[in-house]
Amino acid sequence: MDDSILTGASEVLRQIRSRGVVPVVTLADPSDAEPLAKSLVRGGLSIIEITLRTSAGLEAIQRAARIDGLLVGAGTVTDADQAAAAIGAGAQFIVSPGLDPAVVRACLDKNILVIPGISTPTEMYAALSLGLNVVKLFPAELLGGTTMVKTLSALDREISFFPTGGITLELAPAYLQLPSVIAVGGSWIAPQPAIDNGDWRRIERLATEAIAISGALR
Repeated sequence: MDDSILTGASEVLRQIRSRGVVPVVTLADPSDAEPLAKSLVRGGLSIIEITLRTSAGLEAIQRAARIDGLLVGAGTVTDADQAAAAIGAGAQFIVSPGLDPAVVRACLDKNILVIPGISTPTEMYAALSLGLNVVKLFPAELLGGTTMVKTLSALDREISFFPTGGITLELAPAYLQLPSVIAVGGSWIAPQPAIDNGDWRRIERLATEAIAISGALR
């Protein structure tokens, strides 16, 4: 693999690790992207994963990418075409619900960090065989939470995890204390009712709480 690919992916990974918590959001209205992103930055959490679960996803990524200092990722990327479109819109990292080699190749070819979803040891080893050493454990809580992370970590010490799915402010610290966890993802930081109501101050407060627990454990 090209050294420049490793270097670029490593830098984005370092930034994700330094933040520790990643707000995962789904937007129906792309105009919400900028005020949402600004509220996260004001709260001290300069990172966002915008899913492609709606038709607004790509434009929302494009708008969020305009915010200085914000690390923007695309989530729920399910094929190589989506990955290319998200990267074109400004996504700096790609997160998938499952492991698709075509998505992995599309990202690595463009020097973009990709974090595929896995839920079994077989999928974890498949990711390792593709040259990856970071995977998304999803849905983390349904799979056993921190117990599952510890079990998979024991199978290969080179693998790191980005757990998402069912994680809350109360559950996040237990994950972040594990050496193999680079960060956790969660929707609690930008809950849908707050987005729908334009309650950006609430999201700012939740971002501040999230970065505080991350900072205390790193």
